[in-house]
Amino acid sequence: MSQAQPEAEFVSRAKTDPEVFGQLYEQYVDKIYSYIYYRTGNHHDAEDLTAKTFYQALQHIERYVDRGFPISAWLYRIAHNLVANWHRDRSRRQVIALDEIALASQRHNPESELELQDDRRLLLRLTRRMSADRQQLLILKFVEQMSNREIAQIMGRTEGAVKSLYHRTLLALREAWATERESESQ
Repeated sequence: MSQAQPEAEFVSRAKTDPEVFGQLYEQYVDKIYSYIYYRTGNHHDAEDLTAKTFYQALQHIERYVDRGFPISAWLYRIAHNLVANWHRDRSRRQVIALDEIALASQRHNPESELELQDDRRLLLRLTRRMSADRQQLLILKFVEQMSNREIAQIMGRTEGAVKSLYHRTLLALREAWATERESESQ
């Protein structure tokens, strides 16, 4: 955006011209990244959330309405919401520092390491026996760490249907695990 070009005109052009949106990205990416980095304290998460911020902005720019605030306020609001969700997600699941994992692995004896490897192989084997939609759900949920909403969009289902499938899948996995472990002990 040049000094001669008013921001409203620039944003209007960014709604239809990807190159103009690219200029918007170039102008604000460092500021948004810095904001997110200071909220998360982690470069990798800051990069990821910055990318998500601009992805959401690109997806929703056509609905942006100028209310007298600079476009940067809208971008910061998107970033703020993503960071808030990030913090909420982190508080729901336990986060273990890499240092703790290294110390814990030093305390493990070779037998427990072998058991852990066996458990991983069994889990993978049981997952591969499941239907394609259940496998997809587990990958999107645990590998890609997507929300139920995102998974629903990808799988072409409602969020409720995804939650139900997730619940049934975990129950089936638990049952298969118990059956497999029982047969191994006999």
